[in-house]
Amino acid sequence: MTTKTLELAMSKASALPEAAQEKIGRDVLERVEALAHLRAEVEIGIRELDAGMGTEIHMPDIIGQARKEHGRD
Repeated sequence: MTTKTLELAMSKASALPEAAQEKIGRDVLERVEALAHLRAEVEIGIRELDAGMGTEIHMPDIIGQARKEHGRD
């Protein structure tokens, strides 16, 4: 999304009722905060890998665990 796209979205949202604007604003803030948190976690992971702290993983085990946790066998 470019700045122009965000500006267009904000302009269109400003024509909506106040309650809808508040909901959109909260949703956007939540998304931005989630992305910032994810970015921070990725940076931590990269630093740990660079420091040699990574361990080998077995992908079939990881996939099996994810399916088990999310109900997809």
